[in-house]
Amino acid sequence: MGFLPCSLPCQSKKKPLDSSDQTQSRHLSSNSSSSLISLSSRSLSLSLSSRSFSSQPSLPSIPSLSISSSQVEHLSNTFHHCLATLTGHSSYIFCLSITEKHLYYGSSNGEILVWDINPSRQDNCLKENTVCRSGSAIKSIVIMGDKLFSAHQDHRIRVWKIDNETPNRNYKCIATLPTINDRCTKLFWTRNYVQVRRHKKCTWVHHVDTVSALALSKDGSLLYSASWDRTFKIWRSSDFKCLESVWNAHDDAINSIVVSNNGHVYTGSADKKIKIWTKQQQGSNKHTLMTTLEKHKSAVNALALSTDGSVLYSGACDRSIIVWEKLQVLGALRGHKKSILCLAVVSNDLLCSGSADKTVRIWKRGFGKSCYSCLAVFEGHNGPVKCLTATLDSQKYDDDDSCSGNSYMIYSGSLDCDVKVWKLWVPNYLS
Repeated sequence: MGFLPCSLPCQSKKKPLDSSDQTQSRHLSSNSSSSLISLSSRSLSLSLSSRSFSSQPSLPSIPSLSISSSQVEHLSNTFHHCLATLTGHSSYIFCLSITEKHLYYGSSNGEILVWDINPSRQDNCLKENTVCRSGSAIKSIVIMGDKLFSAHQDHRIRVWKIDNETPNRNYKCIATLPTINDRCTKLFWTRNYVQVRRHKKCTWVHHVDTVSALALSKDGSLLYSASWDRTFKIWRSSDFKCLESVWNAHDDAINSIVVSNNGHVYTGSADKKIKIWTKQQQGSNKHTLMTTLEKHKSAVNALALSTDGSVLYSGACDRSIIVWEKLQVLGALRGHKKSILCLAVVSNDLLCSGSADKTVRIWKRGFGKSCYSCLAVFEGHNGPVKCLTATLDSQKYDDDDSCSGNSYMIYSGSLDCDVKVWKLWVPNYLS
């Protein structure tokens, strides 16, 4: 594994992809029930080679959200720069998660690596260490305090005790969900069993296919997990007890799950639908379907909420990012040439998107409620961009008042096995 500095900063300009970017590559998202056969019966390499990243037709019925030509000239003052590339990994990068001092990334070989991004520790800032090892590909990571939760292809969720004080020491796996206690207490009651296949049953606390996504409630007391088995489950983070399983939540694999500050649960699926779930009543743990959003024409791969929870973004194989507000479609963000694979919100008006076209795009909301602009296109990955995370940079470009603005750090993980570190600067008059 290595650390490579990138090229010099550049102004943000929209450039067409070269011919190599137009070639066929492969993708992980499911488009039909038949493509969602459990990966326990397929190797990861087979699944990667048999699922095309070729996008589906876009959405002509939904208007694009774009700015006027008179405003385009202001956007050229946005600068972006690839600071570094973390190289040398032997497996695909599937997920990213960031804390104040560390960047975590999970890979297809079942390892979680940590990179120290604390600028005050120059001796360590370029070091990355493998801190977790398992025998199954890692699909999602969330962090709460000193606990790291990882979702796996082997249908399990693992909980790791974070220890960054001891150099080169692996984190301890303190639990695997469902826990032994959960499994034992449900074992002897017929009512706790559900039909998972024609001739097979299991207790409702088990996922029976890849756990594809994780999310935490605002206060961190609840962990939400979504799976290709078409269910999502709610776990208590203090003792890892499974509180609820919403069975057959979708008609196909669930690829993404996000939770709003008010407790609404959003799920995106290969059945082309987004569903919004709410608790039946105050104090209840049971969720019921609130509404279904059906505008995408292909598998929904990614969801993201604005920081205030007022705007929902959804990305799919139709190459479009639909912007939703108050359950209504505002419009679509277009520009990617292939499927949208991941989304990340940086601030209330800044969105990042990663695609099978090997690029990252930065979208800025402004100039009106329903106007968005593409501030930058990050190019440099040699494979589909599978995961993103971002944060406001503590360092600002404020040498003089005319050049003041906000700086953002954006991290992208790809199926080229690399993680790239980007810096984006946005002038104040665009904020």
